[in-house]
Amino acid sequence: MKRLVIYLDTSVLNFLFADDAPEKRDVTLEFFEGVRYGKYEVYISDIVVDEIAKAEPAKREMLLKTIKDYEIGFLEVTDEVVALASRIIQAGVVPSAKSQDALHIAVAVCNGADVLLSWNFKHLANINKERLVRALCLMEGYSDKIEMRDPMGVIGDE
Repeated sequence: MKRLVIYLDTSVLNFLFADDAPEKRDVTLEFFEGVRYGKYEVYISDIVVDEIAKAEPAKREMLLKTIKDYEIGFLEVTDEVVALASRIIQAGVVPSAKSQDALHIAVAVCNGADVLLSWNFKHLANINKERLVRALCLMEGYSDKIEMRDPMGVIGDE
């Protein structure tokens, strides 16, 4: 069976260390066990790295070590990605104040990811936003296969 190609936003990495949210942390840890055993093909982008750079030094080191330890791949933010993110904002799918979220969506779509994984329920792991993104993808000539989920949506027995 083909592995799911998953694009992670920064929140998924952050919740690995969220002792103040043990339920989300535990689900995230379970997801990363699947990553460790090759169940998923996982990627981030420079958007994630830029967001991590704003973290306090100790947390930044833990997050960067996680990326290295789990051998998470990198996807580039190309002109195509920036253009699609702009269309996502223009269409009102994501507000302009949350342009990073639009870029996360665009990176995932432009690179053919099966899933954009996030703990951001307002703009990313949200069925209503997913429907809008899928419609926009079709209008812009992209595949509408992208699913926008939280880690609970991809873990489990198979």
